[in-house]
Amino acid sequence: MNISIISASVRLGRKSHRVALYFKNYLEEHNLAKVNLIDLTTYNFPVFEERLRLIPEPSKEMLAFAGAVSEADGIIIVTPEYNGGYPASLKNVIDLLYAEWKRKPIAISTVSEGAFAGSQVITSLQFSLWKIGALVVPAMFPVATVDKTFDEKGQPTDPEPTNKRASNFIKELIWWTEAKAKQELS
Repeated sequence: MNISIISASVRLGRKSHRVALYFKNYLEEHNLAKVNLIDLTTYNFPVFEERLRLIPEPSKEMLAFAGAVSEADGIIIVTPEYNGGYPASLKNVIDLLYAEWKRKPIAISTVSEGAFAGSQVITSLQFSLWKIGALVVPAMFPVATVDKTFDEKGQPTDPEPTNKRASNFIKELIWWTEAKAKQELS
């Protein structure tokens, strides 16, 4: 199974990337999937101009991103909450693709420095993903006070309950990826 993790923030001093690193480590340590960390800071995307399929000469980065999304059996999006919404960098890459998102199982982890754990971002992100036909799984992984709960390398400060929550979250994503694969075979 191939799981891609999208680390959505490109902001200097970002903290949500800690959670993306945590999921990468967790999936690899438990041998649950082959992991591809898609860090949006490594791409130099222009502001959305057109869907990939309509761009006459897409960049190597655009094609690499589209390939990573296409090849993934499931995706974990780790996004911060900025002023009640998700970052423009994430909206940009969601809008860049279309067919690649269709029926793709996606699990969402919201992150904030405050106590609300990114709860305000979830509705708008789910809606955008639903509109393009993604399969947003019902499990969520909200992270409050991220600077106190994860270090820079993605290690949780309280591993036992964090790993228990992650296990349930990832099991839900895996269930949806397996259900989709079975449906495609029939």
